[in-house]
Amino acid sequence: MNVQFLRPILYSALFFISLSLYSQEKTFSVAGKVIDVKSGQVLAGASVFCQNTTIGTLSKNDGTFSMRLAGGGYDLIVSYTGYETRNIRINKDTKDKDSLVVEMKEEDKSLGEAVVTGSAEVEDGWNKYGQFFLDNFIGTTPNASQCTLENKDALKFYFYKKRNKLRVKAKDALVITNNALGYKIKFQLDSFVYEYNTNVSTYAGYPLFEELQGTPEQQQTWKNNRDYTYAGSRLHFVRSWYDSTLTDEGYILELADSSNKGKWTTLKDPYDGKFYSVDSGDVMINLTGRLRVSYTNQPPSKKYLQEHNFPLNTKVEISALDILNGFVIEENGYFYDQTDVTNIGYWAWKKLAETLPYDYVPE
Repeated sequence: MNVQFLRPILYSALFFISLSLYSQEKTFSVAGKVIDVKSGQVLAGASVFCQNTTIGTLSKNDGTFSMRLAGGGYDLIVSYTGYETRNIRINKDTKDKDSLVVEMKEEDKSLGEAVVTGSAEVEDGWNKYGQFFLDNFIGTTPNASQCTLENKDALKFYFYKKRNKLRVKAKDALVITNNALGYKIKFQLDSFVYEYNTNVSTYAGYPLFEELQGTPEQQQTWKNNRDYTYAGSRLHFVRSWYDSTLTDEGYILELADSSNKGKWTTLKDPYDGKFYSVDSGDVMINLTGRLRVSYTNQPPSKKYLQEHNFPLNTKVEISALDILNGFVIEENGYFYDQTDVTNIGYWAWKKLAETLPYDYVPE
């Protein structure tokens, strides 16, 4: 899914620590009840989780649920078979976050049947488009080669000739085992779309991560791989901007000149009050257009360079963000609206196989 107050530049070390987004001391609870919107009956066994995290639970027999969350922002996902999925943005300031009443609406099955009837489902879709889907959803990175889709039969493929577009939907949550990073991911895929005319892929859905259990050697390998994957990732970048540590973490920012195509201007002060402000602990980025992000502390993957015919001695990872209306960053690296931010370059290449949950904390 491609997306995404003037703060002083100088801080004391102690103030940095007090503001650190990695601190687990700032927590808050979220609790509520899941009910049918028409009858008011409670729904037991509903799936309740914060997407792109390892945090989730099921509603109890009386429909209630509760979770404890580290400080930051989350998309709270509530799903139940036969009902439309609910997506509720929450943080520590959310009103009535400890007494939510989540009203679930039954799915309109007739609408779904009409969509299927009027579409061009490909009968042997997996044979024709399966690997193409995996390459554009899970990725082609070294980590992707260690990922396995456990239930490919859940996928349905639709190809629209007039629009030259491929759409992929899933009747059940996809289960992906990532043996490179040590996660099992349950991904509720709403849809995956690839536009052949523009070579752009987009997808929407809700991932829940579960840490794999392994030997001490496996655990150490996963830790090392996670640390390497985190360095230079979009999550690392966004957290660094929140924490005012971009330079220390090895990032260089440049803005595209809209009047001179191909010209870039270095963003010397990423914390300038014109586009960077703080409100109630959240950081607001008031930028639009294309932002190029260079990460200097780690060279790009050789596989990436080979696939894109770049020089193999390239030393810097270069990504870019197309920002539609700015965005707001919360302390765990969650930001919104993510649909207003599109990945380009290195981050666009790093897909699900390189994704770390928002509750991942590097040591």
